[in-house]
Amino acid sequence: MTKIQIELPDATAQAAQAAGLLTSQALDRLLSNALRKQGAADYLLAVADDVAAAGVAPMSADEIGSEVDAARKARRQRADRN
Repeated sequence: MTKIQIELPDATAQAAQAAGLLTSQALDRLLSNALRKQGAADYLLAVADDVAAAGVAPMSADEIGSEVDAARKARRQRADRN
């Protein structure tokens, strides 16, 4: 286990404390989620050139929204089965 020390503006620290975000468990969850999202973003950027080279047409905002909704629905269904 690693111990870290950070400096925050007083207002931020007080608000985070009041919200219960300065516990080891909450910080672990926040950092894990941020790392997962960063990994997903890195992956998307890594394949962007491949997608462009393959001639895949750009998606509209509505198409992207539909895909996101479908992915979220599938994730909820998988979670309900577990």
